[in-house]
This record gives sequence, structure tokens and C-alpha cells, in this order.
Amino acid sequence: MDMSAQIVQLLVAGLTVGSIYAIVAVGFNVIFKSTDAINFAQGEWVMMGGMVAAACYAVGQLPLWLSCVAAVLLVALAGGLSERLVIHPLKKPAPLLVTLLSIGLAICTKSLVMLGLGKTPTGYPAFSGDAPLSLAGAQIPPQSFWVMGVALVFMLATHGFFERTLLGKTLRATAIDRDAAALVGINVRRSVTVAFVLAALAGGIAGVIITPLTLTSYDHGTMLGFKGFSAAMLGGLGSLQGALLGGLLLGVVEALAGGLLSSHFKDAISFILLLLVLFYRPQGLLGKAEIDKV
Repeated sequence: MDMSAQIVQLLVAGLTVGSIYAIVAVGFNVIFKSTDAINFAQGEWVMMGGMVAAACYAVGQLPLWLSCVAAVLLVALAGGLSERLVIHPLKKPAPLLVTLLSIGLAICTKSLVMLGLGKTPTGYPAFSGDAPLSLAGAQIPPQSFWVMGVALVFMLATHGFFERTLLGKTLRATAIDRDAAALVGINVRRSVTVAFVLAALAGGIAGVIITPLTLTSYDHGTMLGFKGFSAAMLGGLGSLQGALLGGLLLGVVEALAGGLLSSHFKDAISFILLLLVLFYRPQGLLGKAEIDKV
């Protein structure tokens, strides 16, 4: 493979994994905007989506599409139940407390998946077969186009939800000012529950579309969650467009560093990029700087 074909191969690989990071980053953003907290269970929901879909396909003998849909819905339900059982009973859900509780949720989710579905890495066939497609001399797996296409549709649907639906507007109002939203009759507690469901839905979608490419196991969620968080910070925590930009940029940098230099430097270079952005633009690439009021 010549250099140009290798570059194309690496760019497509970077955009593929970057699309996953972007979807995961959306989950972080949705919960941050409604609670001011960081949800460290987000990566485990990605893992759970892939594991449940694989179990439905292999053990339940369900069609592949139905296995994926069932997994996404079950993960979304798990997100809602997590909020109702752990966050909702709190009288004063301070952001730091919610963040710490999300770490417990992550550990609990990981343990339950391990006990229920086992430790063995698992997966299922690609949506459109495994025969690679030729693009400028590079061999691209069809699942990569599924990942990028689903990520694009998800981003557009999420944007439309927040901009055009009443429920989405109530979530935005809650994110801007919880007390003011409560004064005008918005059920803030319900908005937080919806935010957890949406975040878990994002995680489930990311999990079911990436599993045919990488397989999954009970311990894969932590790193995916950390990369998604990095993408959210890189693009600007709380920004939907920032999540997309941060995810794609992080994925491309990782792929180019791993392919042209060494896979040992892949994670290091991506985090150096994140640190540089945070040093010189702490609000992220598309985030808005906070102005201190005197």
C-alpha cells in the first residue's frame, strides 16, 4: 500500500473511531448541561450496548437489527433507572456528589455485566458484510460507513430534538438556570431523568455500531468513556457541535499517530493535544469563555 492509500486508510479509521467519541461526548454534554456533573458511567453504557446486543444475537437468536434495537432500548432504560434509584432520591444533588455517584454507577454496571454476560470478548457480524470496499487504493470495511452515517444522523436528530421539540427546550431551559426553570413550571427532576435516558441512549447506540469492528468485553467501557470525555472537553463541554468536532479531531489524531509513528504513542499524542487545548483555551475549541462578574 502506497503512502496516499495509507493516509486515506488512516483518515477513515480516525473518522470512524472519532464518530464513536463524538456520540459518547454528546452523552457527557447532555448530563453536564442538566446537572453540572460529569457522568463517568457513560463509557460503561457503551460497553453494555455492545455486550447486550451480542448476547441477544448469539444466545437469544434474534435478528441482528432487532438485537441492536433491543440493546439500545435496554441501555436507555438502565440509564433512566440509574437516575431514579441513585440521583433522584437526593434532596440536594450537588454536582460533585452526582459525579462521585456516577463512578459508583460505572463500577456497578461493569460488575453486573461481567456477572451476567461473562468476561469473554464477544461481537457479531458487520451490518453489511465483511467484504472491504476500495477507496483511493485503501480497503475500508463497510461497517466504518455505518458508524459515520449513524453518528451523523444521531447528531442531526439530537440537534433537532433540542431545537424543535418542547421536551428538548425544557432541557435547555433547565441547563441554563434550574431555579428559573422550576419557577416557570418545568419539572427539573424529570428533566434530569430524561437527560440520563438520552445519555444512556447515546452510549447504547455507540456500543452497537462499534462492536462489529472491535469486539467488546466487560472492561472496554472505561477507556471509551475516558476518550469520550476528552472529546467533550476538547470541543467544549456543553456544546453539541463541540462534541462532534472534538470527537472527530481526537479520532483522526489518534489514527495518524498510531499509523505513522507507533501505536505506543497513539494515546499519549491525543492527550497531549487535549492538554494543549486546555492550557491555551480551557473552554474548549467551541466552548464559550466565562466572564467573571464584578
